[in-house]
Amino acid sequence: MRALLSVSDRTGLVEFARGLAARGFELVATSGTAKALIEAGLQVRKVEAFTGAPEMLGGRVKTLHPKVHGAILARRERADDQADIARAGLELIDLAAINLYPFRQTVARPHTYEEAVEQIDIGGPAMLRASAKNAAHVVPVCRPEDYPEVLAALDAPGGVSQALRRKLQARAFGHTAAYDSAIAEYLLRAEDDLLPAVLPLGLERDRTLRYGENPHQKAALYRLPGVCEPSVASAEFLQGKELSYNNILDAAAAVGCLVDVPKGDAFACVVIKHMTPSGVAIRGSLLDAYREARDADPVSAFGGIVALSHPVGREVAESLAETFLEVVVAPEFDGAALEVLSKKKNLRVLRLPSLAHAEKSEGLGRLELRSIPGGLLVQDRDTALASVETSKVVSQRQPSAQERQDLALAWAVCKHVRSNAIVLAKDGVAVGVGPGQPNRLDSVRIAAFRAGDKAKGTVLASDAFFPFADGLLAGVDAGATAIIQPGGSVRDDEVIKAADERGVALMFTGERHFRH
Repeated sequence: MRALLSVSDRTGLVEFARGLAARGFELVATSGTAKALIEAGLQVRKVEAFTGAPEMLGGRVKTLHPKVHGAILARRERADDQADIARAGLELIDLAAINLYPFRQTVARPHTYEEAVEQIDIGGPAMLRASAKNAAHVVPVCRPEDYPEVLAALDAPGGVSQALRRKLQARAFGHTAAYDSAIAEYLLRAEDDLLPAVLPLGLERDRTLRYGENPHQKAALYRLPGVCEPSVASAEFLQGKELSYNNILDAAAAVGCLVDVPKGDAFACVVIKHMTPSGVAIRGSLLDAYREARDADPVSAFGGIVALSHPVGREVAESLAETFLEVVVAPEFDGAALEVLSKKKNLRVLRLPSLAHAEKSEGLGRLELRSIPGGLLVQDRDTALASVETSKVVSQRQPSAQERQDLALAWAVCKHVRSNAIVLAKDGVAVGVGPGQPNRLDSVRIAAFRAGDKAKGTVLASDAFFPFADGLLAGVDAGATAIIQPGGSVRDDEVIKAADERGVALMFTGERHFRH
């Protein structure tokens, strides 16, 4: 029996090779892999001795040879293949352990285009694809984590089963597909082609989840390359129950809203329930921000997800522990905070240092992907957020300085609420949210109902224009004194007139934020 080994990731390589040698395999390896195995005391046949042809072109050509690919692709049961084997003097390969040049790692750090190109593997994918194609006769192994299972299977009666060969075959083609996708994504990024004719996803599974939105649904989290800004997918899990599909969605919504909230030098907190902000607050301390956000809607905060803008200490942790929460996300937690929160065994605690310094994503990281039966909807993510300072006052009355601050908060939160979206805010706190209604008037009524007595003296934000004056008037009747919306309705004049008649300030952003 003969094994071909050519790996860039040498995790577990020596142990695997020893296991193969102990089971009677001759080891054939490419230069770097052979060197590592020889240094470990293993007997190895270098690939140039196997082919009779030395490496050339600086190592670009070393395994692209009929003696390699013939040895991998030969079908043992076919007489014509057996004749070719004899004629060419092929020495058959029974197992191929291949993984590829570290392209992703190279382009993730400072590099030149030429360096990136040299990390495009040619021989590795060709050998891996060949061994996967001929998996009935050659065991294709591309992941170090599969080494123990393969060694155990070699010891089983009948050797490696067809079921395992099929599984390894699928993993091999997935590996090469992801590799090619990474290269295509990198080159498309350089061309800034955000929506190419072929979308090279190549997503890597980060984890399998207990279930999806409901217990009868299977689910997993896959990582999208190029995401640089704060992402729950890259958060460090510190404690608690395993994250669920819904936990991840809600935590991502909380982080996205927190990033957009106009904090300045202040502290901010977002409380999310079922993808909808139930309370958002900006305060002079993190403790006050959390308490105000929680108390904006304490009923909805029960079982909610909390995102905090600054590191959490003991005092904030003790306040968090007062309410049943599903997830807490913050840039950091000190030892005292973790000691307090550890008593809440089921509470999921996520550390996300990038909350303190958001960055712009690149390539596929800029995309939002949503599935429909039979297809995938793709768009660049909504990263815009119009400034209140540059928005147009269209009413006779100008908003006060405090109203402007609250309008900025309400507008930022409104972007993260399902359409039709209405947000009421007052003194740095979002106190009423009306999400996802078929008509905007009902959203206003729900926001006012949730705000209750706190609706008096609020400002109101709407994610899209008011098509009629009735929505604006309902907000004013509830207690709103200033309103911000995109504008652009054919009845804008009617809406502006209603605002002037009621003495409220009205601003147009010229920017819509539908969220379906």
